[in-house]
Amino acid sequence: MQIKTFAPKYVKGKVILPSSKSISNRVLVINALSGNRGMLPENVSDCDDTRVMIKWLGGNDETVDVGAAGTAMRFSTALLAVSEGCRVITGSERMKQRPIGLLVDALRVLGAEIEYVENVGFPPLRIKGSPMLEGGCVVLSGGVSSQYISALLMIAPVMKDGLTLELEGEIVSRPYIDLTISLMRKFGADVRWICENVVRVEPKGYVAGNFFVESDWSAASYWYEMMALCDDAEIVLPGLLSNSCQGDRKVAELFKELGVATEFVDGEGFDSCVRLYKAGQVCERLNYDFVDQPDLAQTFVVCCCMMNIPFRFTGLQSLKIKETDRIAALRTEMAKLGYVVGEEDGSVLFWNGERCNGDPAPVIDTYDDHRMAMAFAPCALRLGQIRINNPEVVSKSYPKFWDDLRMVGFVIDEVEI
Repeated sequence: MQIKTFAPKYVKGKVILPSSKSISNRVLVINALSGNRGMLPENVSDCDDTRVMIKWLGGNDETVDVGAAGTAMRFSTALLAVSEGCRVITGSERMKQRPIGLLVDALRVLGAEIEYVENVGFPPLRIKGSPMLEGGCVVLSGGVSSQYISALLMIAPVMKDGLTLELEGEIVSRPYIDLTISLMRKFGADVRWICENVVRVEPKGYVAGNFFVESDWSAASYWYEMMALCDDAEIVLPGLLSNSCQGDRKVAELFKELGVATEFVDGEGFDSCVRLYKAGQVCERLNYDFVDQPDLAQTFVVCCCMMNIPFRFTGLQSLKIKETDRIAALRTEMAKLGYVVGEEDGSVLFWNGERCNGDPAPVIDTYDDHRMAMAFAPCALRLGQIRINNPEVVSKSYPKFWDDLRMVGFVIDEVEI
């Protein structure tokens, strides 16, 4: 499927963002471990990643298929290791290419019985679960995916000896680890940083309870991008909290550099709403280390190029093992629009203003990556229109994205190819 997106001259509307899938999936794991596997948090996300978690937690299938949901693969692998029974966990062809060996090795150290079904280091996995896993001490590189770390932390309260987790070197995506710890504490876990790079989780079980999932700051980033690329706009985003534990709340501060200001106001039916408005001078160049917010990188690469703002973004090493190699995908698709984005060491993207001959009628490929589709869609505000292949990939995190664009004035036509 391909769509052609036409931009309005003026963007105005109140947009109900999806709830946070990061929070939803963590609470689903914690609920399961607290004895309330069937209890769903209030306002749980309706995205693909969360749906696959809800589906397998509500059934007894011998095979757990998480599709393309990376979060679900990592969290479910750990949860299955402390659950009764033997199951195989698998996913899409791309998922079978995404490494999971470091998590498997750590779980084995803690007493888990896990076998590789096909290729060593990659899904699918056969897991013989044990509700009384030993636990103990694990040492991991701080540079691994934070989802590995969160997966280990969340199952630690039900292990005999709890968990002492030591992280070596620079810690990537630390806000996601802190989000996990905050949610664990809300459900009664005894977990704390005992020094800069060591987390201790005591063998104290969770206490079941109700939970309301806030709106997703990652999803908000695309509306910040639209505001930055618009000459005039009024956008209100209910349900975003100023004191959120989500690391991507940083988007509000970063977009101020691109001329977008954030005001927190009371909203009908919501504790807090964000009102976006044009404010202040736009920076001449943007340099930032995205090591704590890698999911925002695509938004800022695309937005800065569209605004002709040179940039240098570091801390992007995790982008190569996401839904696709996001570094390669960004460079390829930006070249279609006439921008030469450079790469260094597999962890840096930069643009110094260099241009090339773009495609006369560019069509953006999405690589089975929801964030590629959503980051490039706002380009229509500067280009007039843009075509996007496989737009349905947004269902992974923001199923109503195209409906919300239509609501604020975008025209989206399906194209025969």
